Amino acid sequence: MKVELVTNLKRQATKILADLHVSKEPVLITEHGQPSAYLVDVQDYEFMQRRLELLEGLSRGERAVLDGRTSSQAEAKEQMSRWLK
Repeated sequence: MKVELVTNLKRQATKILADLHVSKEPVLITEHGQPSAYLVDVQDYEFMQRRLELLEGLSRGERAVLDGRTSSQAEAKEQMSRWLK
């Protein structure tokens, strides 16, 4: 992973962004020697957000199973037919 100082980002933003678009490698921005932010490509960020949404959905489903909040196939089919009316 590439690491850049925040002052370099201020001075060379266009170059750093161009490199990011080519390499697709996240850039860690540091401020006063400490990690401050990650700079990532837009497509990669959107992909990560979609993946996170899917994982959250799976987690909600697992929680529903553990809590006993499930329906049989027949019950689900009946609910769907009512919703689709």
